[in-house]
Amino acid sequence: MKRKLLALLSGLMPVVAEANPGVLDQWFGTLNGYLASVIFFDVFPGEPEMPFIVAWLIVAAVYLTLRMGFVNLRMMGHAFGVLRGHYRTKQDRGDVTSFQALTTALSATVGLGNIAGVAIAISLGGPGATFWMIVAGFLGMTTKFTEATLAQMYREFRSDGRVMGGAMEYLSRGFAEKGLPGTGKFLAGMFALFTILGSFGAGSAFQVSQSLGAVQQQIIFFAEIPIAYGVLMAFLVGIVIIGGIRRIAHTAEAVVPSMILIYLAACLWIVISHAADIPAALGKIVTEAFSPVAVAGGIVGVIVQGFKRAVFSSEAGLGSAAIAHSAASVKYPVRQGLVALYEPFIDTIIICTMTALVIVLTGVYNDPATAAIREAKNGAALTGVAFAQVSNWFPAILAVSVFLFAYSTMISWSYYGERCWSYLFGEQSAIVYRLIFIVFIVLASVVSASNLLDFTDLLVLAMAFPNLIGLYLLSGKVKRALDDYISKLKRGELDTERR
Repeated sequence: MKRKLLALLSGLMPVVAEANPGVLDQWFGTLNGYLASVIFFDVFPGEPEMPFIVAWLIVAAVYLTLRMGFVNLRMMGHAFGVLRGHYRTKQDRGDVTSFQALTTALSATVGLGNIAGVAIAISLGGPGATFWMIVAGFLGMTTKFTEATLAQMYREFRSDGRVMGGAMEYLSRGFAEKGLPGTGKFLAGMFALFTILGSFGAGSAFQVSQSLGAVQQQIIFFAEIPIAYGVLMAFLVGIVIIGGIRRIAHTAEAVVPSMILIYLAACLWIVISHAADIPAALGKIVTEAFSPVAVAGGIVGVIVQGFKRAVFSSEAGLGSAAIAHSAASVKYPVRQGLVALYEPFIDTIIICTMTALVIVLTGVYNDPATAAIREAKNGAALTGVAFAQVSNWFPAILAVSVFLFAYSTMISWSYYGERCWSYLFGEQSAIVYRLIFIVFIVLASVVSASNLLDFTDLLVLAMAFPNLIGLYLLSGKVKRALDDYISKLKRGELDTERR
């Protein structure tokens, strides 16, 4: 199978290489305009604008956080114990451990959204966007908890032993329990389709396009022949995704902790080198969150920028990570939901905040010298400029981080897309999806970053529409399961089950 994949891929390379970038850009631009009219429909006509999908995400996150009684604060300590493996039982069943499921999901969320997305949010919305990204991350912890719990509740073990789970399962089966089987199947199909398309955008094309901007600054060869970078990434992704969730999980388990530590260490160095400016930067982040000066639409405009980029980074509300968490080996669905709390916390509250501090402290978000980069919406390159202000070799560290972030995101998103493809078209055709995914990796090296950013936003945010309908309808079941789990924890029953 590996030989067939490589043979087909090599046959597609000449076609992609000869493609006219202008035609590709025009195609993406037309598609973006059509989708934007629906996804970004303004629920507050006039100024400031509030896109429907952003309002939809904010309301859901607030509602779930209140309904679950701030589980994102109450259960963090216990969740850490689960993450460390303190509550394993003989009844656990699944393909991967809780930690592997978390690192797989993190490998999808900790990506270019943390580097490029944050830089773009601040360049468009000013430092105040950082504050709302943190708020979105905090609220998104409960959304992730709800998604992962439902994914465990409604997952299915198929005849080949593989797990099929995620929003498409809890939408179809959960709605059937409510007497709405037709509606559930329709929403499940909509979610699966959006996830497949989103995987080509967020999980493939955007990662390559943004990482290329940073890598080109260090390796001139890729600046002269950008398609070579696409081919390299396609090959490296291809040799992993053929092995399925177990190989993806093992790769993520090895790569994710290291890449996070490398990146955070570099950011911390930059922050410390600007220690005298930290109070002023934090003050600017807070004050401009409520009195923005760099964004049209005032406070609503900066909230939109913060939430949009936070959701793209952490994926809370999209339902994507639920696919990875459905494969985790646990006895209680709530238990994996608690592990999922740590995704937005690590991804948005910690990593995105560190990136934001680097961008604000170095001032690249409003520096006239970076106007062209900001105009092209090349966030990774903008972060690279910030890194270069500290040391001429720091951009090399960023380039390595960007490469690893992009790579880990692509292998996990390929799994999300493949599971949805298999849900719609069957397991036998999964190889077709993998080939298309790899082709998009190569295409991304010849399509502009601006159009890819718009394309990605639309497809990824569209996933939230059917997913959040399911979370609203099924949240009562999650609440009851959470209350039952906490009662058992207080009575000491969970301690006696440990193996």
